[in-house]
Amino acid sequence: MRKLILIVHTSLDGFVAGINGEFDNFKPSPENLDFVCSLTDEADAALVGRMSYQMPESFWPTTRDNKKVIPSEIKYSNWYNDAEKIVISKSLSGSKNRATVISDNIAERIHGIKNRTGKNILMFGSPTTFEILNRLNLIDEYWVIQYPVFFGEGISFFTRVRNSNRLDLLNIIQMSRGEIALHYKVR
Repeated sequence: MRKLILIVHTSLDGFVAGINGEFDNFKPSPENLDFVCSLTDEADAALVGRMSYQMPESFWPTTRDNKKVIPSEIKYSNWYNDAEKIVISKSLSGSKNRATVISDNIAERIHGIKNRTGKNILMFGSPTTFEILNRLNLIDEYWVIQYPVFFGEGISFFTRVRNSNRLDLLNIIQMSRGEIALHYKVR
């Protein structure tokens, strides 16, 4: 069975973006995207909510054609273009720009996708989608990348969790600008 693995970048106080959705306070280390690319090596699908789907659609598909990008950006762009896209959304419908949109029967449909042959499914950010999938116990592993910054306010991630899952810490990776990647598996 394929694993559904959440990758989320957070401030120390649990925010994934500023109050208006900005990411300005995240200053990733040069090796940060290389690390994410190491996770994409073992995955062939991306699962996101509507906003986390629409934001990168204007950047990643054409990044590999830009002569000024670094190799990890080309690698990620290639993965992004080839990966199956799964979007949890009630406002999008059917298939949209190379993506499968799921708006109902979420547990059943995600179980079906996880049972298909393939590599891991990476879930990026998407606080509302996380709440739904966490409540349905569909997430197998977590990579929480914490940045050494406090936002004070913004878009929170874990504060609305309704069920408690016990997690086992599998790995810790420290990056050069102080980010810490914490890898957990659901018990």
